[in-house]
Amino acid sequence: MLVLGNSIAAGLGLADPGRQSFPARLQQKVDSLGWNVRVRNAGESGMTSAGGLQRIDWLLQQPVDVLVLELGGNDGLRGVDPTATTKNLTAIIDSTFSRYPDARVILAGMQIPPNLGPQYTQRFRDIYPSIASQYDRVSLIPFVLEGVGGVDSLMQDDGIHPTIEGQRYVASNVWNVLRPVLENMQTRDSELQPAS
Repeated sequence: MLVLGNSIAAGLGLADPGRQSFPARLQQKVDSLGWNVRVRNAGESGMTSAGGLQRIDWLLQQPVDVLVLELGGNDGLRGVDPTATTKNLTAIIDSTFSRYPDARVILAGMQIPPNLGPQYTQRFRDIYPSIASQYDRVSLIPFVLEGVGGVDSLMQDDGIHPTIEGQRYVASNVWNVLRPVLENMQTRDSELQPAS
């Protein structure tokens, strides 16, 4: 499983991102179930959708069964045209499916503060459900910071990045969508195994 994300996935501001970031917590969850799943965290602070598109071909050199795509938030904070963000995220998904036709994608939806105006804010919010609706094998997390964003006790002082506890909530939001996908893949793989 590949997590391609920004500073949220990278665990910016955490004392031990390798154990406290949401991708690390996803690894802990699959390990606790005894599933043979390795989570690769390709989160990078400041990463935009354009940056993710530049990296994806290199990242796909290693096998990917599930891509958790957590990008776009920095685009929104910078006022990037939502059409460009949509194009970049779609290209990342298309590249993944082109290389690994049986892969699944979990698209982490993001929302931004309203300081760029209600029209831009809504256009940005609509990016994620619009993309997900175009694919059979893309599952949408409506808002990856659901229950976290705007909650002072779960956000660092910058108001953008989750605390350790906030990352637990983020991991839970991802897991709620990811677990059924992984369960279906586990079932499929077991059915493909020859009888002993």
